Amino acid sequence: MNVIKVGGSAGNNYDALCDDLAALHARGERLVLVHGGSDETNRLGEALGHPPRFVTSPSGYTSRYTDRRTLELFMMATGGLVNKGLVERLQTRGCNAIGLSGLDGRLLEGKRKATIRIIEDGRQKLLRDDWTGTIERVNTALLRMLLDNGYLPVVAPLACSEAGEALNVDGDRAAAAIAAALGAETLLLLSNVPGLLRNFPDENSLITRIPRGEIEANLAFAEGRMRKKILGAQEALEQGVRQVVLGDARRPGCVSAALAGQGTVIA
Repeated sequence: MNVIKVGGSAGNNYDALCDDLAALHARGERLVLVHGGSDETNRLGEALGHPPRFVTSPSGYTSRYTDRRTLELFMMATGGLVNKGLVERLQTRGCNAIGLSGLDGRLLEGKRKATIRIIEDGRQKLLRDDWTGTIERVNTALLRMLLDNGYLPVVAPLACSEAGEALNVDGDRAAAAIAAALGAETLLLLSNVPGLLRNFPDENSLITRIPRGEIEANLAFAEGRMRKKILGAQEALEQGVRQVVLGDARRPGCVSAALAGQGTVIA
């Protein structure tokens, strides 16, 4: 049982990803695909006059500020265009994929953070009307039912609040929560770089292995979204996932290559 997260940034090769996933699924591999949708959400927001706003937390993590309008755009882009685009690609390859978001069937359930603290212009501020959340529960019964019946679940990173509201949740941390809940052996976090780079963006500076006890020491090398991936990896390992691999979603055979240890292996 393996969980794969593919990023939503430009440059990822979704066709190559789906070629590999379909081949693995045909061999009987049990897989769950989680995806992002940042690039598509940005394009949609720009086209509709609501461009993205990114904020930095006091701990140094960058994320999308999600007001209600941004949440609606995220649902359209990520839960619609990206999710169904991946399902279509897999179906044309003979893989019986099923697309859903964490909102459906309360697949991912968590607590809404209605206000968030950010650092802006060197000062700490409080933002209200936020529609992000932290995952607290995974509906493993729903996922296992789909897996047991031969489906490949494709999951968009939306969650359901205790009150039934839609929430934008971090895709890497959503994948980590799913991997831990299902007892996955490996979590793959695939993006448009080959892994964690010691000297970003020099791809020849790839860090190939990080022992679990050295995650914090290597966090200094993580640029931008990579910090969230390292955090997701740490959470997955703490909850029993055996290993996490940061791999390259641009190359053919990206899933098989990452499973074979190509990228940054954190174990």
